[in-house]
Amino acid sequence: MLRVEKLNQYYGESHTLWDVDIDVPQGECTCLMGRNGVGKTTLLGCVMGLLPVRSGCIRLEDTDITHLPADRRARLGVGYVPQGRQIFPLLTVEENLCIGLSTGREKLKRIPDLIFELFPVLDEMRGRLGGDLSGGQQQQLAIGRALVLQPTLLILDEPTEGIQPNIVQEIGEIIRRLCAEMGMTVLLVEQKLHFTRLVADRFTILDRGRVVASERIERLDEEMVQQYLTV
Repeated sequence: MLRVEKLNQYYGESHTLWDVDIDVPQGECTCLMGRNGVGKTTLLGCVMGLLPVRSGCIRLEDTDITHLPADRRARLGVGYVPQGRQIFPLLTVEENLCIGLSTGREKLKRIPDLIFELFPVLDEMRGRLGGDLSGGQQQQLAIGRALVLQPTLLILDEPTEGIQPNIVQEIGEIIRRLCAEMGMTVLLVEQKLHFTRLVADRFTILDRGRVVASERIERLDEEMVQQYLTV
């Protein structure tokens, strides 16, 4: 589904990503892991077209998207939920969701029923301002807004950050459902090991801008955790 090959990225003269290779298989959840500051969000920014790359290749299925603008990537089926959610606080829940209607692969006239099936609270709060929602409800809204695009690849940057445990569990169940029942591909940045082990099929660890491990999730052992993940 998504393949990143020999990707190099710089901030000014600072080399931030070094020959990064990552494969995200169709219909699976791949978790990008590593301590703070190792380049995880930078890599997502490159995949989304929000940051320029110096060299390397990003392919979505058979399409080279390395130099495409972010809106073109959305139309090719890439949905993105950034860290911090970034919903529109002065728009209603329904207005936030409607933003995705004209930016996805197909122009839709109404919000898909699936969004409210996955997140019933958004149906109940259609007319409430996004800024009046709790953190967990805002995260559900951010994911729902990305799903309105009907993506084939969903990218989530730390979706459990600052979220109450019951909604963390709901988000995990939804990720598994999207992959298992709908064949969606998910690339996830996540710090919580317990959550990662529950939802991910594969993991890739970054350290100082380099890939140091990439395996099935059951191969994530205590040695890797201590060496690359423990603060």
